[in-house]
Amino acid sequence: MLRSTLLIAYVVAIALALGIQWLLGGISGVIFLAICGLIYLFRLRRHHSATLKWACQPASAPPPDLGMFDEIVTPVYKYARTRQNEYTALRELTTNVLSAAQALPAAAVTLDKSFQIEWCNAQSQRLLDLVYEKDRGYNIFNIIRLPEFFDYAQSRQWSRPLRSRREIGGQLCSLQFQLTQHANEGYLLLCQDITQLEKLQTTQRDFVANVSHEIRTPLTVLIGFLETMRDLPHEALTKEQRKQYEELMHEQAQRMLAIVADLLTLSTLESTEIVEGTQVQLAPIIDKAAVQAQSISRESHEFEFDVDPDLAVVGQMNELSSAVTNLLTNAVRYTPEGGKITIRWSANEHGEAVFSVTDTGLGIEKKDIPRITERFYRVDKSRSRASGGTGLGLAITKHIVIRHNAKLVVDSEINKGSTFRIVFPEEIVVQEKKGDHKRDDSHLVEDAAT
Repeated sequence: MLRSTLLIAYVVAIALALGIQWLLGGISGVIFLAICGLIYLFRLRRHHSATLKWACQPASAPPPDLGMFDEIVTPVYKYARTRQNEYTALRELTTNVLSAAQALPAAAVTLDKSFQIEWCNAQSQRLLDLVYEKDRGYNIFNIIRLPEFFDYAQSRQWSRPLRSRREIGGQLCSLQFQLTQHANEGYLLLCQDITQLEKLQTTQRDFVANVSHEIRTPLTVLIGFLETMRDLPHEALTKEQRKQYEELMHEQAQRMLAIVADLLTLSTLESTEIVEGTQVQLAPIIDKAAVQAQSISRESHEFEFDVDPDLAVVGQMNELSSAVTNLLTNAVRYTPEGGKITIRWSANEHGEAVFSVTDTGLGIEKKDIPRITERFYRVDKSRSRASGGTGLGLAITKHIVIRHNAKLVVDSEINKGSTFRIVFPEEIVVQEKKGDHKRDDSHLVEDAAT
C-alpha cells in the first residue's frame, strides 16, 4: 500500500512540475521538484530518527507516524511484545517454582553432570550444611562425606532411595537420599529427615509385637487348662482342682477382655475429637477412685488425702474418671506393702488445677520416664503381669490429658517413689465458692472395708 501511495505522489509531483514549467517557464518546474525532494528527505530523516529511538526500547509502543518504516516497525513490535509476555510469564513461573522449592520440607539440590552444585534450597543448610552463596560450584561429595552416598551416586541405580544417618544439631538423624536425572544432563538430589517416620514405624512394630505377646500369654494359659480338662478323664480331677482351673481360666479371660477394652478406649481417644465439656467436680471422682484403689490395696497401704471439694474443671467426666483411676491403681500396684500414697487436688499459685498422686514405691529411672506412656511399656517387667495391669493405663491417661489441653508431669527417684501430676490450664479451671464444712475422708476407708 505504501509503495502505491509513493508512486501516486511521484506522478502527481511530476505532473505539477510540468504544469508549473509550462505556466512559468524557465527552470520553475525543476525548482518545484527540488523543493518536493527536500521535503520528502526531511520527513524521511525525521521518521528514521524516530525509528532509531524506538529501536532502543522495542517493547515500548512505537510513534504513531513512521512513514515507510511502519511496515518494518509494526511486525517487530508485535514480535517483541509477544516475547516480553512470554518472558514475564516464564519469570513468574520460575519465581513460583523456586518459592515452592524453598518451601519444601526436604533439601533440594540441583547438580550438573559432574555433580557440581548449581542451586539448593533453604532446607539444604539444615540437613546438609549447604549454603548456596558459599558452596555453589563445589562438588557435592566434598560436602556430603558419606561413603555410602558416594557409592549410591556412582552406581546410577537410583530406583530406590538411600537411607543413612548423619549428625544434625548434635543429634543423630536418619536421612533419605534420592537422586534423579533431569532434562539438561544434570541431577536433582532430594534429602528428607525421616527420623520421626522411623520412630513411628518402630513404635508400630513394637505395638503389634506387644499386643500379640500380651494376648498370647493368657491364651496359652487358657488353651493349656482346656486341653488338660479335655484329655483327662472327668474323675481324674477333684472338684477343688476343677474349680481352681476354672478360676484361673476366668482370670485369664478377664485379662484378655481388659486388654481389648483398653485398646478400644485408646483407639476411641485417638480417633475422635473431644466434644464440648461440662463442669466436672473432681472430688467425687477422686472419692470413687480411692475406694477402688483401697479395695485393691486390701489395707496394705497408708492413704493420705488433700482434696479441695470446691475445685472443678471443664471437661469430660468419663475420661477424667479414667485418668484419675489409672493413676491411683498404678500407685497401689507398684508400691510395696506398708507404703504411703498421697492424693492431692488443689490450685497452684498460677491458677492451674493440679491433681497429683505420690507414692513411696519402686520409683522409675530417668531414662524410662519419657517412655512410660507408650503402649505396653513396662518399667518392671518382672512385676508387670503380677500387678494385674494391661500396660495401657498410662497411654490412655496421656491421651486424656492431651485432649483436655493439660500436662502430665512425672517426677521419680529409684527406691524412693514417684509423683504423677496432671496440670490443668487456668482457662478450664472453675473455683466455686468455698464452703464452711471440712472434708471428711474417713468414709473412704469404711467403704473400702465394706
